[in-house]
Order: sequence, then structure tokens, then C-alpha cells
Amino acid sequence: MYIETIRHLHCTVLRAGGELDHAGRVRFSACINAVWDWSVGPVLVFDLADLDFYDSSVIGVLAMAMQRMEEQESGRIILVRPSDHLLSVLRLTDLLSRVELRESVEETVAELMVHNSARGSPSSPHPRFSDHRR
Repeated sequence: MYIETIRHLHCTVLRAGGELDHAGRVRFSACINAVWDWSVGPVLVFDLADLDFYDSSVIGVLAMAMQRMEEQESGRIILVRPSDHLLSVLRLTDLLSRVELRESVEETVAELMVHNSARGSPSSPHPRFSDHRR
């Protein structure tokens, strides 16, 4: 499994690929915790389209982030191009109503920049962090 994070002023993009199983869930959850304060809210944009395999661990990762956001009464989770299977699982677990769906990471980042700059927030790029352990 690989995890790549990209820090933007208004959101953090988390891309994951490979196999997300229990061991990957532990690493992915730790990664989310490490980047939690990178954006206000936070706003976490998940691109999971490159996952070849995932089990219920993907639900655990998303549920952990959702629970933390509920406790803080702040934050957004945006899923980009989720598979039909993931959408089905999210519907069955009643988590689909708690995430936003988008078609493109680039369009999502641009939308967030435009929306926030209209509110008077500056925008600038931030560093990239990757965890490519398999």
C-alpha cells in the first residue's frame, strides 16, 4: 500500500493505492492523524481510486475521521471518484450521507480555493509528503 498526501491551504488530499487491509488501516489512520491540522476544519479529500483491494478497513479509516470531526464539530470529508463497490458499502453502513462526492481532485482543490478566496482567505501551495512503503 502507498499513501501520498498533498497539502493545500484549504484542504489536504490523501491518495492511497495498492491493498488496504488491517495493517494498511493502521498506517492510513496514523497518516490522517499526522496531517489533521494541515487545513482548517480539516477538509480531507480522499482519492482511493488506485486501491486494488480493500476490506472493511476502508470503512474503519473513514469512520475514524468522521467520528473525530463530529467530536470537534468541524471538518469535511470529500471522496473523489469512489468505486461503485465503495459507494454501496458506504450506503449499507449509513456513512454515505456524511461524505461529499466529487469527480476530480483538481476540480475539488480549485473549487475550495475559489470558495475560500471569495471569503477573503489567501491561497498558496504547501509541501507534499509521501509514504510509499508497501
